[in-house]
Amino acid sequence: MQMTTSLSTNVQTAKEKIMAKWDVRVWVTAVLLLLVFVTGFAVVQYATPGLAGNDGYYHMKMGYLIRTEGLTPDFPYLPYTILNETAFYDHHLLYHVFLALFATTDPALDGGLALTQGAKLASIIMPSLAFLAVWWLLRGQKVPYAAVFAVGLFAVSEAFLYRMSMPRAQSLSLLLLVLGLHWLLQSNYKLLLPLGFVFVWAYNAFPLLLVVAGTYAIATFMLERRIVWQALVYPAIGIGLGLVINPYFPENIDFIVGHLLPKVGESSTPVGNEWSPYRTLTLVNNSGVAFLAALASILALGWRDKRIDKPTLVSLGLMVLFGYMLFESRRFVEYFPPFAFIFFALSAAPLLRDWLKEWGGKRLLRHAQLRWAAQNRQYLPQLAPIALLLLLAYPLYVGLSDARELLADSKPADQYADAVIWLHDNAPDGTMVFQTDWDDFTRLFFYNSNAVYTAGLDPTFMELEDEAFYDRWVDITRGRVDAPGAAIRDEFGASYVFSDLNHDDFIDEAEDDPLLQEVYRDEYAVIYEVGNP
Repeated sequence: MQMTTSLSTNVQTAKEKIMAKWDVRVWVTAVLLLLVFVTGFAVVQYATPGLAGNDGYYHMKMGYLIRTEGLTPDFPYLPYTILNETAFYDHHLLYHVFLALFATTDPALDGGLALTQGAKLASIIMPSLAFLAVWWLLRGQKVPYAAVFAVGLFAVSEAFLYRMSMPRAQSLSLLLLVLGLHWLLQSNYKLLLPLGFVFVWAYNAFPLLLVVAGTYAIATFMLERRIVWQALVYPAIGIGLGLVINPYFPENIDFIVGHLLPKVGESSTPVGNEWSPYRTLTLVNNSGVAFLAALASILALGWRDKRIDKPTLVSLGLMVLFGYMLFESRRFVEYFPPFAFIFFALSAAPLLRDWLKEWGGKRLLRHAQLRWAAQNRQYLPQLAPIALLLLLAYPLYVGLSDARELLADSKPADQYADAVIWLHDNAPDGTMVFQTDWDDFTRLFFYNSNAVYTAGLDPTFMELEDEAFYDRWVDITRGRVDAPGAAIRDEFGASYVFSDLNHDDFIDEAEDDPLLQEVYRDEYAVIYEVGNP
């Protein structure tokens, strides 16, 4: 009996040592991969001193306000929109909390240098964590060389890398969706409840979690003829709780209805380039590897001699759904390429496992011409990932290079810095600034949060608040109103006008209006002070 007990103890000790060694290997792999991902995104990010896109300036300044004023800072900056002070809802709250970790200095003090660099660092770390989550998902599904596949995400689409490099919440959204898929495939349904709650607080794309869960439930029913209600109920409960237990409730409900409906309805108001679809040739050029991965995945399914498994079917469904969304709007390029590559990894995994078993086993001995390989077959598993990396080398180079070029075309980081800091230093706090382009708000707000502005973030926000007032603003900004100074002063309550130099018709009207006195001009912008009659 004592001998049996001792043997059992020794076996248990051996198992614990193996598990400890395995845990160390997993952690070392995770750290090394994170370093690779950080390096890759740094290569892309530092192609320019500025930020990718415009919205990142708003998000980073919100991070600064949260750091200096608390979780729910006042937001009086867009009084003529549905984001006015009494109805404001921060639909990126947790992402802004993340950015607050990197927000140290008011741009009015240093020209935005510290906040811009903080935004770039944050935009390296968050997508790196999303890529690490993809590796964790593939590892959980026992995909051979999951780390290599995860590194391959840098090759799938230059547009995807560009979107991931923005100081915006889409990288956090991808991270949460991949975690949700991982827990679904592991049948850890209860974890979807807190995930749903966090998603609501993090980003208003939280309905996508239900899309992922619904795809999983359908695939389970198709293959196993059973209903996994937990897959939908737990995230739904989490989302419901996140909406109700929210510092912005009930304004968040009003905003979601008011923000989402114009995107799926018939509003003709232009809401930014990202909501329009890509031209087919452009999409093929900027995401060609993702489409090749999808094609290779389908070929792999035909090559396999087994019935499709659930993880592969789920990833196929998600790839199709996100592909449809991408053809409708270019902003969904942040989802289709990674899920296409996940589908590729999962569909190819059985073939890789069979290959390793066959070519690393006794069958190799039957081929005289492969005798050297047979004698050294123990090294084949180590050589295979190197071969995969070599296969990916050129697409990786192209993907990173093209993404760098996209970022290099970004507008200068300090494009409006001098003009807006002039406003900060010369206009009283709380001054209403009439701007001629809603898209300029992000940089105006970034450099000067002491003023308030007419429109910003999305033109529909102003249109939904007062359509006639919005139309009046559009007419003035396009030079359709003669001598616009009186309307700007009396109807909009503005003391200053900020305009980029592209609004020629408005500038022509302003130059002829005695109520508008030019007080500042540089190579990017002009500022007028609105006078009294």
